[in-house]
Amino acid sequence: MKRTNTISKLLATVALAMTAATGFAQANLGAACGCPTPVSSRPTVLLSSLATNGGAGDGELIAANVILDCSKTWILDKKIYVAPGKTLTIKPGTVIKGRSQALPADAVALTVEVGGKIFAAGTESCQIVFTAEADNLDGTFPVTTVGSWGGVCIAGKASNNLTLAANGPFNASGNGRICVADGIGTFEGFASTNSKDQFGVAPASFDDNDNSGILKYVSIRHAGAILTVGGELNALSLGSVGRGTTIEHIEVVSCADDGIEFWGGTVNIKYASFLFGNDDNLDWDCGWRGNAQFLFILKNDAAGSVDSDNGFEADADDQKSNLLPRSHPVIYNATIIGNGKTTLSSDNSALAGINAKEITEGEVYNSIIANFKTGFNMTKSVGTRTGTFEAYHNWTNDGATANPAAPQSLKVKCNTFVGCVDGITVGTSSANLVAGDLTQFTTTDLNTVVAGNTLAGFNYSLVRSSNTFTTRPDAIPNPALTVAGCPTAPVDGFFSAAPYRGAFSSTGDSWLSPWSYAVVLNSVSGIQACPNDVNNDGVINITDFNSVLGSFGTSCQ
Repeated sequence: MKRTNTISKLLATVALAMTAATGFAQANLGAACGCPTPVSSRPTVLLSSLATNGGAGDGELIAANVILDCSKTWILDKKIYVAPGKTLTIKPGTVIKGRSQALPADAVALTVEVGGKIFAAGTESCQIVFTAEADNLDGTFPVTTVGSWGGVCIAGKASNNLTLAANGPFNASGNGRICVADGIGTFEGFASTNSKDQFGVAPASFDDNDNSGILKYVSIRHAGAILTVGGELNALSLGSVGRGTTIEHIEVVSCADDGIEFWGGTVNIKYASFLFGNDDNLDWDCGWRGNAQFLFILKNDAAGSVDSDNGFEADADDQKSNLLPRSHPVIYNATIIGNGKTTLSSDNSALAGINAKEITEGEVYNSIIANFKTGFNMTKSVGTRTGTFEAYHNWTNDGATANPAAPQSLKVKCNTFVGCVDGITVGTSSANLVAGDLTQFTTTDLNTVVAGNTLAGFNYSLVRSSNTFTTRPDAIPNPALTVAGCPTAPVDGFFSAAPYRGAFSSTGDSWLSPWSYAVVLNSVSGIQACPNDVNNDGVINITDFNSVLGSFGTSCQ
């Protein structure tokens, strides 16, 4: 969590406006940890110069432990791989820029192979940033620019439900088939049979405690390039990643496809923000069974976008195999703000804050979902699936079609749905609800549905040419949203006590880094950064202190 500060909120806003006028403070990223500033002064080095030449467009890092520090700007000019037994260490304040390629198949990505490790441990004041090569970090690169490069992929050894018979074989044409052998799949987007592009291991070797390293205070921007028709990379792709891996304080900005997607695995994620993503923000499949807490999602503002989709897209298995383990994440304290899009387009299976399909299980508690066509949508039609039930039956525990001995395995409880056309739908329509569904959703599961936008201001508008907001949503929850009988997250070594709904407490500090784009863009009302480098000279010193001296005794976040 952030430290407590005592500078006035008003002055924080003024200071933020000052830094915004001269580059959103990003030009001096890393100043607090001694990195050269501005970022544009750092010499550039091609990452391919540290790698073997696996081909015209890829290579594996040579050294056993490659260290990238902030003395240089590193250009991801090829598909770069961290091989089994090797480690990539990225120091705080470091910037890695992905090069845009003319051909989709050549889109660059950083992939940590099964058995490789990445240690990218930024700090609150010194984020590690992955962005597009064209982004000068001066505030002028449009947040509406998506898909400039591929993304980051991490492959692990934790369990998934892939089997070749039911899910394969892998097809490079982009038809969704990813399985190459039992327990092994190819990352979505790679038209490749190369083992470097694969995640998972044979089921007998699954290790749910597998450790692929650390991602902490990492920002991934303008990623999601299309590698093949029907297959895009996500900003962060996690395939069979184990719970020994640490992923905290992650930021995804302006991704063309999903922000973070899980294919199986048990990895947990905490403190994650997603801004302006085109497709789904958090997507899971193939049996992901991790935990998540404190998630903030602000959708792409373009309501007319073809692929602007869901907040959460929840799958157990896209291939309709009904295999175990099914996806069953446990999620507390999310704030998911949609763009008000109400017309389904060719790319949309739904327009929902939570879209539950493909037999998914899971639990979502104490969250706020605003401005979607549907707050919570479920698939009910079985179609070609093996078996006789779907996500809807996991929610109702309908003994006629699901396992009558099993408890309810899909739980969406104690959440608030604001300004959604429908709080709940089945098959994208409220007309498909049957007797008892609405009662379960509201009375039994203690969800609150607020018609219109009367609870709080969750609407927003963005001036695309200048990356500035004219209207900002209010992400701070109303304490009255806490309802008697609702659980709070268990304090179990991962979850933190949070007796409120939504990603942010109404008191104390926000968990967002002062260098995160959500704060720097002043995109959310009620969450503001305390001034640090007020005069934007790249150094936090006595001059900055004197600028705010008269305002001590008041507070900011």
